[in-house]
Amino acid sequence: MDRADVCVLLPAYNEAETIAEVVDGYRDAGFTDILVIDGDSDDDTRAIAADHGAEVVVQSGIGKGQAVREAVSQFVEAPYVLLADADATYRPEDAEAMLEPLEDGYEHVIGDRFADMRPGAMTFLNRVGNRIVNRAFYFIHRYDYRDILSGYRAFTRRSFERMTLTADGFGIETEMSVECAKKNIPTTVVPITYKPRPNGSNTNLRPFRDGGIIFLELYRRAKTNNPLFYFGSAGVISSLVGLLLAAYVGYEWFIAFPRRSHEVLAVAAAMALIFGVQLLIFGVLSDMIASFHRELLSRINEVADAAGVEDRGPRKLRRTGRLDVDAGTDDGPRTARGTDDAPDADDSREGPEHRSRPEAPVATDDGPNGD
Repeated sequence: MDRADVCVLLPAYNEAETIAEVVDGYRDAGFTDILVIDGDSDDDTRAIAADHGAEVVVQSGIGKGQAVREAVSQFVEAPYVLLADADATYRPEDAEAMLEPLEDGYEHVIGDRFADMRPGAMTFLNRVGNRIVNRAFYFIHRYDYRDILSGYRAFTRRSFERMTLTADGFGIETEMSVECAKKNIPTTVVPITYKPRPNGSNTNLRPFRDGGIIFLELYRRAKTNNPLFYFGSAGVISSLVGLLLAAYVGYEWFIAFPRRSHEVLAVAAAMALIFGVQLLIFGVLSDMIASFHRELLSRINEVADAAGVEDRGPRKLRRTGRLDVDAGTDDGPRTARGTDDAPDADDSREGPEHRSRPEAPVATDDGPNGD
């Protein structure tokens, strides 16, 4: 693959200790389009990255997820994106293996950190949490991506534009994995090496808070991809609560002595059972609708591919030196954005002789005034 067709995307926040090593590594690997999107770091991350040849932009929001979405939608022009972290835990030498499947027709590639995880690269708690998340993902979405939380990914820009992503933080990897399964994006996994952070580099990951966000994201995304699990799990829990309450009420009424009645608990048990059964039925119906919807979308995509129709995608900002040029759409002209006041080169022909002129009045038989 031509390295000029690949943009190396590095989200960064306070990575002054490692950013130079990471940028130099990818430049030595032959990559010239290296974009560092910085989360307004307090250290010298931006200056160091720029000094080592990377293009640096500051994200408008907060969090890794927002940075990735903003970078791809507004600043990336290349058809392929190689996403990595700026903490020197991923090797630039693995870039070739990450990009090869894209040439074979895959649209999303995930680097499996567990294939070669160096000692000290991940704490025992994080390792257990990652394993649980991967098993939960397989149970819910029925795809085995082995390491859905990996931050080392390669994908086509077109496939990224098909995804519906909303996460601002570390849930972006989970969302991308779910979207690959939901949208049937051709995805594969390749083994990579995962190294420990260098001394002096601090992680921005908070295991319990970010882990909770990831689990909630997995469950929330199951609503549209696996509604039987989403509604069925809540229905099973509600039914179990109803059964336990009903068993207690029955024991107190039929077995215990003296006999005691619990009218309120009996009503609560009945309501929980009814609610649980309704959720289960709703889950089954939703799963049938979702299956029909996926089949319909698959047929639409097949027809579109056969007809040679391509997704147009959103508007993008093309990076041209100091001036950001709005690429626009087929329905409107391009507009220049940035600090320069000079017109775009393509619009230089717009002088007085090229300006639109008012149309001359049409003469009629009744005279110029229509009388």
